[in-house]
Amino acid sequence: MTNEVRDVLFDPDNKPSPTRGGFPIYKVRLGLTFVFLGFIIFLIGLRPDLFGLDRGRSIGLIQIITILLGLGIMTWSGVIILRRLWNGNKKTIVGDFGSRVVATGFVICSFAALADAFGLGTNPVSNVLLGTLQSYGLMAGIAIVCVGFLMLIKPKHKKEDKD
Repeated sequence: MTNEVRDVLFDPDNKPSPTRGGFPIYKVRLGLTFVFLGFIIFLIGLRPDLFGLDRGRSIGLIQIITILLGLGIMTWSGVIILRRLWNGNKKTIVGDFGSRVVATGFVICSFAALADAFGLGTNPVSNVLLGTLQSYGLMAGIAIVCVGFLMLIKPKHKKEDKD
């Protein structure tokens, strides 16, 4: 693992990175690469026929886990990108709360999609499927993740006019 990757993934201090005009390019670029990778994994789980893979009549356990893996990589790297855009500055309470909202949304997605696997769905545990209500729960969790991302966006401070 290179030092740059280690700094992005495991830097608890959120220190500023090499920038171009105050923008941490390399770390954001690495985060966007992970977002794209997560999106590809998400698409493989959601629509395997787009990639020439066999798709059954319903979405089963392996597809659900692949969807959640891709969604998890996207949300994790999205939080890393948006935290890097603060560039070492102290976050507001809304920004700090936003990362928790993103994590809560992902947990909702996971539990809604895997309800049958946990024994909470209508299908038996041996026949795990993504049903209509579970897909609604998955969409609600994704909406909550999006709200958390909006909360993580750094506000632009307006300069006060001096008279």
